[in-house]
Amino acid sequence: MFDIGASELLLIVIVAVVVIGPKDLPLALRTAGRWIGKVRRVSGHFRAGVETMIREAELAEMEKKWREQNEAIMREFPADSATAEAGLVGQDPGTVKSAEVSAPAAPTAAPPAAPAGTEPAPKRRTRATKKAPKATTTQSGAD
Repeated sequence: MFDIGASELLLIVIVAVVVIGPKDLPLALRTAGRWIGKVRRVSGHFRAGVETMIREAELAEMEKKWREQNEAIMREFPADSATAEAGLVGQDPGTVKSAEVSAPAAPTAAPPAAPAGTEPAPKRRTRATKKAPKATTTQSGAD
């Protein structure tokens, strides 16, 4: 980013040792590191905000374009015209021509209702549906 070479970095270190002194140099470097970290975080946050704004602007542009295309399609193929819709999609299965109307189908027979006040009998378990107890075997180590 700053394109600092090895000789320039060596010069900065020598000046820092002379000006700050070897005793306080670690503390100064630590402080400088914290400041650099803060600057990086702020710049990263700023960059993310700018990228979000760009994305939102692009989305708004795309939505405008799609809206215009949708309006052009709706003008070309109006939805209120039944003949245009039937020509494009085919006949709606919900519409029936008058010649196709027939007698309604006979209702199917419902199962007989239980007499009032009675509860259905509980299901009985047969031997096949009963759970068999688990067999436990004990082995003794005294063989």
